[in-house]
Amino acid sequence: MRYLVFRPWGPMASWGEAAVGETRPSASHPGRSAILGLLGAALGVRRDDEAGQRALRDGLQVAMKQSSPGVLLRDYHTAQVPGQQRRVTHYTRREELAVPKQRLNTILSTREYRCDGYWTIAVSTTADAPWTVDDLAAALNRPRFPLFLGRRAFPLGAPLYPQVVDTDGVRAALDIPFPPLTTLDADRENRHLGIGAETAYAWEGDGGDIEAQETRFPADEPLHRGRWQFTVRPESWCVVREDS
Repeated sequence: MRYLVFRPWGPMASWGEAAVGETRPSASHPGRSAILGLLGAALGVRRDDEAGQRALRDGLQVAMKQSSPGVLLRDYHTAQVPGQQRRVTHYTRREELAVPKQRLNTILSTREYRCDGYWTIAVSTTADAPWTVDDLAAALNRPRFPLFLGRRAFPLGAPLYPQVVDTDGVRAALDIPFPPLTTLDADRENRHLGIGAETAYAWEGDGGDIEAQETRFPADEPLHRGRWQFTVRPESWCVVREDS
């Protein structure tokens, strides 16, 4: 198989999951929607481009290696929003805050982020994909839109180092080495990032050189970006320990 492999790292990231009520949780790793969003931004595919979004969804398969989930951070938010009014639509944040103060209400929310997580992503293309993995690598090197890790406030903290590799399977692709993030020696960097004896792999389709231990069904398959609709998909998982 031919894979595009890259490393999305930053000091903070947010990998959104299904949000109900006041809590906005984050997964421990980037899901399919986040990976497709990152590649779509690099290619210049807009959210309202339904054909482009469909090509991303149908043309790419993703895999992920989690060397460290990072540290969970919870942030408590308060925000002011105007009360609902018939036939009144606020198109910007400035318009929301321009209403008289007595019409503003306070809403509360708790948001989760991941700090110093370490992941590797591998992407392959299907027969119908309008791009090759070389096209995707070129886009990541010269992205059309800014790239961020789940939220616009969380930019990349290091180069993605996209690489195109031919391997027998997804594990060999995800295990290729990357340059260190810092000038610290490898042992000190691993301790800082929390990289230990356990590594998790997740992938779609046939892994090739890795056997699944379980199948999960995350709700991160985008159906419609404009309406923010997602559905579940099957995903194979395997956790490998240092002594295995």
